[in-house]
Amino acid sequence: MASLSVKPGQRFTMPDWQNNSLLISADAEQQRYNSHHIRQEGRALRNETGNQARWDEHNTRTRLNDRITSVDRWREALARCLTDIDLEIDALTKVKEAAENALQAKNLCLDVAIECLTFRESRRDIDVVRDPVEEELLREVKVIEKIKKELQQRVDEAFKQLCRLKEARQQLSCDHRHKVETLELDRQCVSFNVTSGNISFKVNPTRIPDGTTALREWELNSQCNKDRAEAEMKASVDLRGAITLSIAQTNNELDAQRIATEFALRKRIRDMEGALSELRWQEQNTLEEIAEMEEEIRQLEEDLRKRTLDLKVAHTRLETRTYRPHVELCRDQAQYGLTDEVQQLEGTIRALQQKRTESQDALDALYRQLHRIQTDIGYKTNSLQLDNKCMDTRRKLVIPVEKFEPEVDAVNRTRNLPRNSQLEL
Repeated sequence: MASLSVKPGQRFTMPDWQNNSLLISADAEQQRYNSHHIRQEGRALRNETGNQARWDEHNTRTRLNDRITSVDRWREALARCLTDIDLEIDALTKVKEAAENALQAKNLCLDVAIECLTFRESRRDIDVVRDPVEEELLREVKVIEKIKKELQQRVDEAFKQLCRLKEARQQLSCDHRHKVETLELDRQCVSFNVTSGNISFKVNPTRIPDGTTALREWELNSQCNKDRAEAEMKASVDLRGAITLSIAQTNNELDAQRIATEFALRKRIRDMEGALSELRWQEQNTLEEIAEMEEEIRQLEEDLRKRTLDLKVAHTRLETRTYRPHVELCRDQAQYGLTDEVQQLEGTIRALQQKRTESQDALDALYRQLHRIQTDIGYKTNSLQLDNKCMDTRRKLVIPVEKFEPEVDAVNRTRNLPRNSQLEL
């Protein structure tokens, strides 16, 4: 009879076996459910974090590109401003050199005027007089000294303005250089990606470095640099115009003074003829203006008469409309139009009356001026005749009276004199 080599273990009942199977199946299903839930959460987390990461990277890249555009726009503006300020520095330098050359040229004019005065100091006896020529020479010396002082002041102003321009250019150049460096760094940041070989973890990358400025402060700094440069350029342009004008004015003033020095006096009869011709021209123009003014007054009176009739018509219409019966007496558009017309016509009449008064005053002033001109013409004609008579009377000293028959035009001062006559003063 055979026997068991191993003692049998504990025996389970069938319900235990079935419960164990059911428990294993339930645990398996629960684990699969948990695993599936975790897989779904992981997938959702991966999608969310991946999308967030891509969006953040896209947003960062967009902001970097916007920043690059903003910095590049300021760089271009500063570059244009640098070009303009360089051109302005060159232009102001040339104008400053022109002012220095003009200042140097005035030394010769001053030496000539002083030498002329020195020569005239050698006059003797009664000839040592303070004549118009000496007065013009002394005035010329004063004019040249004043011109030199003004030109020296302009040169000093140009030098100071050049210093301010160069200082503003230095600030612009520094700002422009910093923006170029910033553009290189930001463009390098845009080029970084996950496959770049020079990316790595950094120690405390989110720290705020020392010297960090706010965006508004950054914009104000660039704007202030640009505004200052533009202000200095505007001041330089104004100064260049003032220097150029000063050079032209001083040259014209000196030329006029030299002409006045070289041609000190004209003969009195020639001046009198010129004055008389001018007075007759003024008389003719005044007579023409009087005729035009009288015609204008007539036109004003005619317009005033017409506007008065128009006002009477408007008044009559308004008065007639006051007799409309009962509810018909309303303030309609016609009523408003007539009221506005009356006010407009009254204002027009007042303006025409005022203008007629002003025109009449101007006409009276023209008549007074005409009387003054005609009186002055009579005075100057008499003076010219007296001067010509004096010249003719002086001929009696060398020409017999019976042969002296001058034909004198009191205005043009033309004479038919004997050819062999000689005047001695």
